Amino acid sequence: MELLFVALGAILIGLGLRYLLPGKDSYGSALLPAVSTIAASVIWAGLTWLGWPFDGAWIWWVSLVGGGLIAIAVALFVVPRRRQADAAAFERLNRVQTGS
Repeated sequence: MELLFVALGAILIGLGLRYLLPGKDSYGSALLPAVSTIAASVIWAGLTWLGWPFDGAWIWWVSLVGGGLIAIAVALFVVPRRRQADAAAFERLNRVQTGS
């Protein structure tokens, strides 16, 4: 049951990050919530397998903050690469259209 609450909390964190981080026009609306949820759930499961108590505060902090940090890293990785790919595609299409 706690894993469900971790997933819901991570979804909310991912949604918040989507609107706080710049470059949200460069990726889909579900990317950061999905990444945050998957990461937090995997971290939570791993920590419970390592013996961390599921009712302790540290497992919650590590899981939710870890999921948020991974979502931030994904956003910082995706945005510049997407903009470069879009610019390259625009140039390629522009050359095809003008015939040069």
